[in-house]
Amino acid sequence: MTQDRPAGAAVCLDVGSTWTKAVLVRSDGTIQGFAEHPTTTGDVLAGVDAAVGAVTAATRIEGETEVLAASSAGGGLRLAVIGTDALTTSDAGYHVAQTVGSRVVHVHAGPLAAEDVRTVRGSRPGALLLMGGADGDDPSVLLHNAGRLARARVRYPIVLAGNAEARDDAMALLRGTGRTVVACDNVAPTIGRVVAGPARQAVADVFAGHVLGDRGPAAAPRFRRLVRSTTLDAVARGAVEIARITGSRVLLVDVGCATTDVHAATPDGELHRTVEGDLGLRAAAAGVLTEGQAEGLVDPIEADLLAPAVERMAAEPGWIPRDAGGAAEDRRIAALAAAVAVRRHVASRDADGDRPGVVVLSGGVFRQREREALRSVVSTLRSDPVLAPVLADARVVVDNDVVLAAAGLLAAHDREVAAEALLQDHLLG
Repeated sequence: MTQDRPAGAAVCLDVGSTWTKAVLVRSDGTIQGFAEHPTTTGDVLAGVDAAVGAVTAATRIEGETEVLAASSAGGGLRLAVIGTDALTTSDAGYHVAQTVGSRVVHVHAGPLAAEDVRTVRGSRPGALLLMGGADGDDPSVLLHNAGRLARARVRYPIVLAGNAEARDDAMALLRGTGRTVVACDNVAPTIGRVVAGPARQAVADVFAGHVLGDRGPAAAPRFRRLVRSTTLDAVARGAVEIARITGSRVLLVDVGCATTDVHAATPDGELHRTVEGDLGLRAAAAGVLTEGQAEGLVDPIEADLLAPAVERMAAEPGWIPRDAGGAAEDRRIAALAAAVAVRRHVASRDADGDRPGVVVLSGGVFRQREREALRSVVSTLRSDPVLAPVLADARVVVDNDVVLAAAGLLAAHDREVAAEALLQDHLLG
């Protein structure tokens, strides 16, 4: 049996790096349907059309239904780092990548040879961070590497953060062959000192364009017309709406397949977010285990037990657990990703007094509805000695019904009444 779709209904579409989700929402905020489809890599619109078609299949269309779309199809930004000495290059790359949606997939120190450029390409980066000595140092390695990249078949954006005296010459070499270059202050201006801020902001700007994704040249024009915002922005707007409705500070942790995002919102609309490209449930699962150990959240025995699951997660982005053991591993990795991401977020804010009144857990893993099982995730956060004082008085809610991005899209397009009803009925009630 079909039913008439009420006037003002909207399909809220979230195109993720692994799954495309569609929620059909009536004008009063009632969910009328939900569908999902694997995000298609050859032509992203194939998955989009399948999800929209599935969610509208049981209704009779009267007039045109508005589609509100957000995307994070690009996933985390894979960053290759090229510098002069191994220790500084590796350390700087790690600090630059944190909190801005990127993860380091390759590090090279010293002059690039032809085979080194092939290795860089083989790491499939989405951007390059090109360093090159302290200010005033011999610029020959930086200029050599800039020239080598200028001549190579390298089309990803290059963030140039090297020797200030050689910056203009390096820019001229790269731009002379049509490379996209973003210049910023030296990430290592003096020996032994890393100043990550300017390069981190430059990488954040590159990530902002990358995360939308527009896979396949034929799909790009229509996809760009369809997508209204990044999923990050939609979820952030959802966090702002929750803060307004509850009158409380909100800390929202969104654990995705490729990134883990943390949004802090206040009732007056102030917003701060961090995006961790090395923490996720599939593509970035290995980073969760590595960072969990580094933070002392995972002991060697548990790390050995989780390692096979993490390898499978990284190798099969679309994998869905089919048994209780697999679901438990998913929850544990999600809990660790959330804990590390929130630790980094708190450190970046340096604001211990800004305690949230509401903590929201979001992401596909939290669609598991076993309340006792989900309490293990909450327990990981509450028992963390770093986070316990921050979260002590917070109410924790879980986005079981995948409404956050939808609510954010609705609120951003003059449908605040529907957005508030959706959040009240499916998250805060």
